[in-house]
Amino acid sequence: MATIDVLLPVKNGVDFLAESLESLQAQTVSDWRVLVLDHGSTDGSAEMVERYHERDARIELHRFPEADGLSGLLNKGLEISDCRYVMRHDADDVCYPERMAISLAAFEASPQCVAIGGQADVIDAKGAPIHEMKMPVGVQRVAAASLFRNPIAHPTAMLDFAEVQRQGIRYGVDFMGVFPQEQQMMVKNLAEDYFLFGQLGIQGKCNNVPQKLIKYRWHGNNVSATRFDEQMKVSLQVSRYLVRAFARMKQQPYFDPAPFCNHGGLLFEIDGRNDFSPEFERMAAAVREGLMHSPEVERELRFRKLATTRNELLLLWRYFLFQAGNEPETGEWNAVRSWLIRRIPGKRRMSTLLETAAA
Repeated sequence: MATIDVLLPVKNGVDFLAESLESLQAQTVSDWRVLVLDHGSTDGSAEMVERYHERDARIELHRFPEADGLSGLLNKGLEISDCRYVMRHDADDVCYPERMAISLAAFEASPQCVAIGGQADVIDAKGAPIHEMKMPVGVQRVAAASLFRNPIAHPTAMLDFAEVQRQGIRYGVDFMGVFPQEQQMMVKNLAEDYFLFGQLGIQGKCNNVPQKLIKYRWHGNNVSATRFDEQMKVSLQVSRYLVRAFARMKQQPYFDPAPFCNHGGLLFEIDGRNDFSPEFERMAAAVREGLMHSPEVERELRFRKLATTRNELLLLWRYFLFQAGNEPETGEWNAVRSWLIRRIPGKRRMSTLLETAAA
């Protein structure tokens, strides 16, 4: 049994696969296996993995062309895992050498956590830096964020495999057991990671380390680019389901998270309304009571409060006040910026102006 099993799904990912595998081989921790889960590649990806296996037996090829979407493929990987911790890694991303060591140390420091992620640098297809991916840090921050966005960057995640097995954790399914089976949601793809981490998050079982763990590659073929509208729709459905579960678990009234979500760095337009202040007060009271009033929760609510307005100038003003006292995270500035670009005439010029103002 290895300390870490790495689940690496691939389908026609030969362009970046070698660099991805070599970044795993360069880890300062050596007790691991890479389970490459091939989803019917036809571009030589599987053959490349076999060549790596010949040189390093820790790299294994497992073919699952019949797997039902990414959820099904990853669940196949969980079924064949035998480890203390299971780690996610993508075929187009690059690990920093200390990634495994940092995550293992985080589990030692936070034994209540089932999943731990981290920060990332974002690179383009050629490996050039684009920007940083900043995720919330702190169990209560992650819990609050889970109601409005995916709280963990999936390719940075590591999970306690004993807890995965004990709790029956799988991608795409409800493993909380808050609702009867006939009322439970299933998520086959597009937001299967959010559904998993969101369930753990609202139970206080997730965190992120402050260190950067990977280089996340953005190259235009990412699902977030090719199926963005579908992904946003499913993500909002997951948020609403998680709030229903949170309300029942914490004995709080249900609230609609939609006005406060920033999935994909977007604010949603809802019935042409400009002000959601009354909804915010009800939402904030439920979140504070359910998560027991903490500075981490208040940091999350400060951003959600600025998003109660859809008035362009007021939204921009609130954001600049917010960033003066808080370090913005991924999706926060983009949510404000994207709303302004969509709503204000001369959006190309406004885009340049806002980029300058944020620098």
